[in-house]
Amino acid sequence: MSSVISAQTEVPEDYGAKGALQEDDITLEKALTYAIQDEYLAQARYEAVIEKFGPTFPFTNIKVAEQRHIDALVRLFQKYDIDIPKNFAKQYTPTPTTLKQAFEAGVEGEIDNIAMYEKLAEADIPDDAKRVFTNLRDGSKNHLAAFKSGLESAS
Repeated sequence: MSSVISAQTEVPEDYGAKGALQEDDITLEKALTYAIQDEYLAQARYEAVIEKFGPTFPFTNIKVAEQRHIDALVRLFQKYDIDIPKNFAKQYTPTPTTLKQAFEAGVEGEIDNIAMYEKLAEADIPDDAKRVFTNLRDGSKNHLAAFKSGLESAS
């Protein structure tokens, strides 16, 4: 028996951090799309944890931070007149059966998110987008530290 309840659908290979990390030709539109998809995934992941386990630290705080990340990206979409992708992340988000699994998923998600933002910040895109990606990466490093601490406590 699986220890994590399956999501309705696997995350597509060209979605979020997974897509960004294998993309060779990053345009501003692709960078913003991958970034917001990954933030949608993170937010859905933490919402699933809160729905299952109640308001649990640090998931509640980080869920709020993910919305700020989304808001920062939306401002760039608007500035550059790029259509904002719809949020389909919930269909790709499994619900963990234990808090330990939730922390493990948080660690893994933030590691991928950090790697994605490091790659996107190196792309040939406007400087303001690079700054936003660098700031979001730094925020994700803080989230990673919180999830690692929670994982140690849950183990």
